[in-house]
Amino acid sequence: MTTTDMPLSPRAGRSGFKDWLTRSEAWLDARGKPAWIAAMVLGFIAFWPIGLALLAYMIWSKRMFTKSCRNRSARVSPFTTMRSSGNSAFDAYKSETLRRLEEEQRAFESFLERLREAKDKAEFDQFMDDRAAKARDAKSAETEDDNGKDAA
Repeated sequence: MTTTDMPLSPRAGRSGFKDWLTRSEAWLDARGKPAWIAAMVLGFIAFWPIGLALLAYMIWSKRMFTKSCRNRSARVSPFTTMRSSGNSAFDAYKSETLRRLEEEQRAFESFLERLREAKDKAEFDQFMDDRAAKARDAKSAETEDDNGKDAA
């Protein structure tokens, strides 16, 4: 064995295993939760502690309770929209577009509020009309009863 074949440190052999685990995790994540469950079942079939370890890892990493394992690292945080891209023209376009979208959102919310108020007013007016009609019907029924008693 030459010096180039020997690992530089005792940990050098472990990095290959870590890389394999990382690649395996990425491969399973790309295929979603069913792949993780299949790996866990196969782990239980092959050697039960492997299946148990996969189950524990799925629970610990919250892969068991999320809708999908795909694109975990691709999720965008709300702060990435505020970060500068380094291109001033694009940043100006982005800020103008965001401002315009916020303005459109406010206008739409205002429209929805007016629409709700109009609907509420129409429902209230209908209620008041129905109430007035019932009161008129009750009053006319009373007058008919009074007229019938006077005639007898």
